[in-house]
Amino acid sequence: MAIKDVVCILDIETDLTTATVQIASELASQMDAHLTGVAPLIEPVVPALMVQPVPDQFITDARNRAKEKAESAIERFSDYAKVNGLPFETRILDIMPGGLDTLLNHARMCDLIVIGQDHPDRPEPLRVDLIEAALFDSGRPIMIVPYVGVEAFSAKKIMVAWDGSKTAAHAVYAAMSILEKAEEVEVVMVDAEKLHLPGDPGADLAVYLSRHGVNVSVQKIASTEEGISDALIKYVEANGNDLVVMGGYGHSRVREFVLGGATRGMLESMPVPCLMAH
Repeated sequence: MAIKDVVCILDIETDLTTATVQIASELASQMDAHLTGVAPLIEPVVPALMVQPVPDQFITDARNRAKEKAESAIERFSDYAKVNGLPFETRILDIMPGGLDTLLNHARMCDLIVIGQDHPDRPEPLRVDLIEAALFDSGRPIMIVPYVGVEAFSAKKIMVAWDGSKTAAHAVYAAMSILEKAEEVEVVMVDAEKLHLPGDPGADLAVYLSRHGVNVSVQKIASTEEGISDALIKYVEANGNDLVVMGGYGHSRVREFVLGGATRGMLESMPVPCLMAH
């Protein structure tokens, strides 16, 4: 799938914006794609159990602060895009707690969504909700950028986490234009013998990728005591992969997402950008 339209969901905290915008901009430049910066304007949350009515001025001040953060994020994004000569546009979207439809309607009209990982020490309002909604409810693949940042976007050595599932196949298809440009692609299978796949697990995917001109190899590794995601993360750290491509697992229960173990682990501890699809 060609990537010609990229949406970057901006971090609204100043020190978290640069890495996400950098990755999105460099990716868009390499793919010759249009880039849209979307800043969420998070509406203030009023605790339901407050005894006294919340003064109107409190709500106004909180919204003004949120608007200032969104506008600041847009300004930083615009400056970066202009310096790098990218075709771009910007949007500020009002986001209500529990209602992300406005964002999703915009995100569905793109080829890839780039979004920053939630920072455990400086959590951002609704960041986890935004990531889960983008992954599970947008119908589009997402690229998650680690909060620790990376020096530059590179996809020379890519790891594809493969288990033969529908979501993994969707991720491979969504990433194909990136995989085709890679110098090396490693199809990594964790506990391959437990997947109950026909034939030689991973061989069919390797043949498929080779038909797209991809230099591919298959690696089979064992899970660790901490699980599949820990095995994948340790593999990336040991082998210097630039990017992970994998399926995103989970299901919705009245719009409350229950993440699969591998998905949760990668979302929390990923060392490099991760392209996921559901």
